[in-house]
Amino acid sequence: MDGPAIITQVTNPKEDEGRAPGAGEKASQCNVSLKKQRSRSILSSFFCCFRDYNVEGPPSSSPSVLPPLVEENGGLQKPPAKYLLPEVTVLDYGKKCVVIDLDETLVHSSFKPISNADFIVPVEIDGTIHQVYVLKRPHVDEFLQRMGQLFECVLFTASLAKYADPVADLLDRWGVFRARLFRESCVFHRGNYVKDLSRLGRELSKVIIVDNSPASYIFHPENAVPVQSWFDDMTDTELLDLIPFFEGLSREDDVYSMLHRLCTR
Repeated sequence: MDGPAIITQVTNPKEDEGRAPGAGEKASQCNVSLKKQRSRSILSSFFCCFRDYNVEGPPSSSPSVLPPLVEENGGLQKPPAKYLLPEVTVLDYGKKCVVIDLDETLVHSSFKPISNADFIVPVEIDGTIHQVYVLKRPHVDEFLQRMGQLFECVLFTASLAKYADPVADLLDRWGVFRARLFRESCVFHRGNYVKDLSRLGRELSKVIIVDNSPASYIFHPENAVPVQSWFDDMTDTELLDLIPFFEGLSREDDVYSMLHRLCTR
């Protein structure tokens, strides 16, 4: 297995200058942050390519019904025997569920040495130990702590567990994430690792996904809070700016009205 293939991330433009954009890259339905509309970074063929953002996803369904998985060839997989998440704990009863991405949303990781890395994570690939250098996004600690107070938080990444799990151990010192979901929990659909929120086992009107990649939530764009991809800008304040928005969202009966206002801004 190729080293970078364990991480699903967009390309740092500083490390990918001179590459031509992929012809298949398209705009998402709701590619907006709280501050302003931003352009997305081009996905590198070095990592997992997202080839089609304008994919019509399946309709929202009740948590009691599991829709079939869609395979790359258009066929159907057998639905999983159970939902991705366990039953809601007493501690989180009545809270909304927030699904949070890892790479370029909370951290940026690289197989190239980074002098100011917050973590260096050893990852075994084909019998060889590789060092992964991890930078924390500014204000990620404040963001995670507050989110853990307000919501049932779930880490959901398209990267492999052998990389993402130890990173989450170091990042989440407070036990904010009630569950961790990795690449095998995604639906591989038309070249994208899609995070199908209908498989969580939670009422969709009370689920939010925070992600820098529109391809990750093409089945449920109405549940998304898009964020700008982050690489190494230490003046970035997006996570800090999101906290008041989520404080308000935690008091809403359902997420759709407030998220719709966000998308139409």
